[in-house]
Amino acid sequence: MHSANGIHYILHQPKETNPSRPPLILIHGAGGSFLSWHPLLRRLQGETVYTLDLPGHGESKAEGRQTIEAYANDIAAFMDELQIPTAIILGLSMGSGIALTLALNFPHKVKALVLLGSGAKLRVAPIVLENIGKPELFAETVTQINKACFSENTPNDLLALSEKNMLAAGIQTLQQDFLACDRFDITAQLSQIQPPALILCGAEDKMTPPKYSQYLKDNLPNARLHILEKTGHILTLEQPERVAALIRTFLDEVTPHP
Repeated sequence: MHSANGIHYILHQPKETNPSRPPLILIHGAGGSFLSWHPLLRRLQGETVYTLDLPGHGESKAEGRQTIEAYANDIAAFMDELQIPTAIILGLSMGSGIALTLALNFPHKVKALVLLGSGAKLRVAPIVLENIGKPELFAETVTQINKACFSENTPNDLLALSEKNMLAAGIQTLQQDFLACDRFDITAQLSQIQPPALILCGAEDKMTPPKYSQYLKDNLPNARLHILEKTGHILTLEQPERVAALIRTFLDEVTPHP
């Protein structure tokens, strides 16, 4: 296990790497952890990959943050401590908001973006915000949220593992995450984000429906969009092979092999 700036991370560093390719930093969503990323993505062939547990999540012991911007500041400090001058930032759901904010506030640190289940704003249903902080309703609310994160044909064992991971985050962290998401809105600032962006969304995403990804594609200066059929919000677990293939193609376009 590794830690920097109080953030637990898993490092995948292959024997042979592309010297022109910055490392990848993977940022999970609300109530998630490094387990939100399939091993195929955490160990993407030929890439140096840092897969993080945000503060208050997984093996990271610090408290969770109350804003997306605070999480972005944590990632910037993480990169400084490990002397990573620039990286390709991959963000899932809330993690995509962190990635976009990092590109806004620390543009020199971001070579490219991969935004999964994303949006320029990440509104949360009022009933979820109301119930997620109530101990007597917490488990039931997590079950409902988790089910909404996947497509209809998701295997039960994957649903159960995802729910267990979300429950482990605890009431305080999950409530803060959803409040941070609900406050997030950078629709007026998208034109300032210059790095190339790959946007991936599940066609059956109920949390951030495809129209949110389409808006990003239409308003980011340098973006491309792929919508994955028969896939929900957590496409990193539902379609890891397809996601990995799209990421590799994108990386070869924005940072080609010498």
